[in-house]
Amino acid sequence: MPKCHEEVTRHKKPDWLKIKLHNSDEFGEVARIVQQHGLHTICSSGRCPNQAECWSRRTATFMILGEICTRSCKFCATATGKPLPPDPDEPQQLARSIALMGLKHCVITSVDRDDLPDGGVHVWADTVRAVREANPHTSIELLIPDFDARPELLDVVIASAPDIIGHNIETVKRLTPQVRSRARYEVSMQSLQYLAQAGCRTKSGLMVGLGETSEEVLQTIDDLVAQGVRILTIGQYLRPSLKHFPVAEYITPQQFEVYKQEALQRGMAYVESGPMVRSSYKAERAMACCNAQTHNPK
Repeated sequence: MPKCHEEVTRHKKPDWLKIKLHNSDEFGEVARIVQQHGLHTICSSGRCPNQAECWSRRTATFMILGEICTRSCKFCATATGKPLPPDPDEPQQLARSIALMGLKHCVITSVDRDDLPDGGVHVWADTVRAVREANPHTSIELLIPDFDARPELLDVVIASAPDIIGHNIETVKRLTPQVRSRARYEVSMQSLQYLAQAGCRTKSGLMVGLGETSEEVLQTIDDLVAQGVRILTIGQYLRPSLKHFPVAEYITPQQFEVYKQEALQRGMAYVESGPMVRSSYKAERAMACCNAQTHNPK
């Protein structure tokens, strides 16, 4: 069999990865607001397969600090280069847009800004405060960079008092140097531990299908639990382009369910695990579940 044909066959997506199309009035309204207010969403820049579904449910993940990242992770479709200076109006602009959309739960993430002395952390804090002031009934979830596990930077995020703080471990320890740019497995774990020890409701995300073993996935889950992480997402890695890290395997829905049950048994409080799951997919479910567990402890 010719090599080119082998590549096509090996990477042919299975049926369970087919995306259901959504075309609703709600999707059109969210798209209009995002475009009109010049918002950067990871839904678009990250080429998320759930964009249409989530926007149809009037939910979205917003990306602050521009759309140019200073890192070049081999799994990510976000553009890499020299970013523009932060927009001082961005926190208020985002807060107004969330109000227009009437969100009950919002997720905010960002590109890495290693070009800034504070990594952009004060923009993060200003954004949380602006969103909270304009949307007092909206719960706020953050998906932050590692901030090099610097306590003085993480403290700024913690002080802004979001409802959930997430940082994605992305992959297993062995594959981290191959897949992630500059980021280190141990540093991510240190950041998560610091957040959890400060009393934050802490979340992380893991991609599979990069060439990891099931034993490595379970070890990563154990490591996250040991740091105090209690909310986890597990999803299939999908290669954004031929320039990105190749897909080694398409994980079956049955194996995703195994990972979910293992994670729950090992100490996670809430897990979303499936081929199309991304770190902010149906994030409002995790928020509601954790609130219920807080109010009704076993």
